[in-house]
Amino acid sequence: MSDRPTSDGGRIDAFRALLSRRGTPGNRLLDDLARARLGSSSDSADWSPAVATPLGLPAAASLGPATFYADLAAPQGRRHVRVCTGAACFAATGGRPLDAVERALGVHAGEVSADGTVSLQAVRCLGHCYAAPAALDGLLACTGPGMADQLTGRGPRSVPGIPSTDTTGDPVLLSPGGAARDPWEVWRRTVTGSDPAEVQEQVAVSGLRGRGGAGYGVAAKWRSVRRSAGTVVVANGDEGDPGSYADRLLMEHHPQRVLAGLALACFACGASRGRVLVRSEYPMALASLRAAYEQASADGHFGPDVHGTGLRLEIEVCAGHGSYVAGEETALIASLEGRRGCAGARPPYPTERGLWDDPTVVGNVETLSALPWIMSRGGAAYARRGTRSEPGTKLVSLSERFARPGVYEVELGISLAHVVSRVGGGLKDGARLAVLQIGGPLGGFLRADGLDVALTDADLTARGAALGHGGLVAFDDTIAPTDVLRHIWQFAAAESCGACSPCRVGSRRGLELATAGGEPGEDWDRLAHVLEQASLCAFGRRLPAAVSSLARAYGQRLPKGWAS
Repeated sequence: MSDRPTSDGGRIDAFRALLSRRGTPGNRLLDDLARARLGSSSDSADWSPAVATPLGLPAAASLGPATFYADLAAPQGRRHVRVCTGAACFAATGGRPLDAVERALGVHAGEVSADGTVSLQAVRCLGHCYAAPAALDGLLACTGPGMADQLTGRGPRSVPGIPSTDTTGDPVLLSPGGAARDPWEVWRRTVTGSDPAEVQEQVAVSGLRGRGGAGYGVAAKWRSVRRSAGTVVVANGDEGDPGSYADRLLMEHHPQRVLAGLALACFACGASRGRVLVRSEYPMALASLRAAYEQASADGHFGPDVHGTGLRLEIEVCAGHGSYVAGEETALIASLEGRRGCAGARPPYPTERGLWDDPTVVGNVETLSALPWIMSRGGAAYARRGTRSEPGTKLVSLSERFARPGVYEVELGISLAHVVSRVGGGLKDGARLAVLQIGGPLGGFLRADGLDVALTDADLTARGAALGHGGLVAFDDTIAPTDVLRHIWQFAAAESCGACSPCRVGSRRGLELATAGGEPGEDWDRLAHVLEQASLCAFGRRLPAAVSSLARAYGQRLPKGWAS
């Protein structure tokens, strides 16, 4: 629906206005669509319009999201299996992540079996990169080389816990011990004995930057909302980068730290409302956070009068519905409002007009989880960690190809070569590292002899890569370079939100060039320029750099011309 101008020169989205007048949270529409989707193998265009009627909405309000989100658009049988095709599972299966499951279940991805009993959906990451390949059978995970046998009942389910280790000697995030072992006590002391200005000051002194990929200064983002009325803080748990699963670890095993960090951010920004968006591929994280919130509310950490201070703070834990780009902050806000998760133009920025047009601060789960430590130990103590320009620690996720896969807490500035060879133990079974992907599909690739770089965003960017969420996926020599190239473009074409033509059309054109083989020639030069200069968000703008980094890493093993 189109926007209409207001007397003050702003614009009101008619769809958002309809929902807000009825007092219906945006995610209710998506949740209702998800319930209607269960067990329905027909096209979403057939059943979704009826979902809007009870909410007093036009059919288009539900038809749009139902055809956009992968979980809603995918046909579903009585048993619905999601199979990971992300980078780690791709590397673990020789580039064929679907083959064994399709043979075992007798159904192709994107289809429902003839009797309607089983449906198969290809997804981009399930957060089990340390035990790849992986699938979700309903809410139950299956992992490892015997995954197909697990799905058919011929083998026992294998779902190892996430290995996690601190390498710093004084962990901020991973250890239950230390000064911030009880994040709720930090929250109670702060809300009863401090003020928002002190929280903002300590975070400013710490130099904490966002860990979701953009690396923006947290204190600067907080200051931009100016403690405006109606401010809301959103914890972004839509960790969609294939190869990253640190946020999943925090949400499943340290939900109190995530929620206490969100509470501290709300306090600092003057927000009485908070939201947590958890991707649907993380059902255990969703359950863990909801249980932790219920307990925290019962203990007085949330509610209309937090610890007798008169402060009101309510949190809602919401489920995503399958979209990579919905992790981008403007797309995430659209998703929370019940709309298609497409990136939006900026300005205005979310800190000016975000969720329901209120000032909105979006923070990554790992970022928020550091706040209890900072408020317990002080911003100066945090600033002494890492490097002068990029202080603190970082969680890195190592994929299944490593001898010691798992989540590790490291200090920023550590050598990437040290992380790969000493922390990760190199590759398992004596395999030879061909290229290393760091920072997800929009990060970049480095060759095996090019890892002498500090683990900071600035140093990695200078090498044509990016830190991103900190996911490290190793590709060995068993994977053909041309297959990896096509894999990147398949991901891009599938996950582009379609909000802008350069990315929507360009990602498909890139896939055509990669599939055709040979040298892309001037077509790629022109396409790369358009993607970089005209894409609405970082998804399209970063694609050329990611592809070029892969071409440089593989060198002559890929056709000439891809390294723009």
